[in-house]
Amino acid sequence: MPFVDSDGTMVDRKNKQSRKEALDRWKADQRAIARAKLPLTGEHLQSMFDMLDEALSQRGCDHTLRLTTEWLVLNNLPIEPVVNWLRENGGYCDCESLANSEQAWHDATGGVN
Repeated sequence: MPFVDSDGTMVDRKNKQSRKEALDRWKADQRAIARAKLPLTGEHLQSMFDMLDEALSQRGCDHTLRLTTEWLVLNNLPIEPVVNWLRENGGYCDCESLANSEQAWHDATGGVN
């Protein structure tokens, strides 16, 4: 039985279901692409964002990636790929990394490490 979709077009339930399934597949593909670009493991990213959350409340942001870089060096992790990923995801300083890049990480993983 046909009905009117949200955009005003007539569709049947099978067509609507198939479009929903295609959208779900597309979203899953986009998450997989984003996960493949993550520069660190989920555990490391969680630790880095936890550190930023705590350190920024104590030390504030100086509009650089100083805290992030210090943490990466301390943990013997690669700096350049992490900094590049942070910047690609709106993290040009420590506070922007926490606000923007952490969200990009959650979006990429669907909330699962």
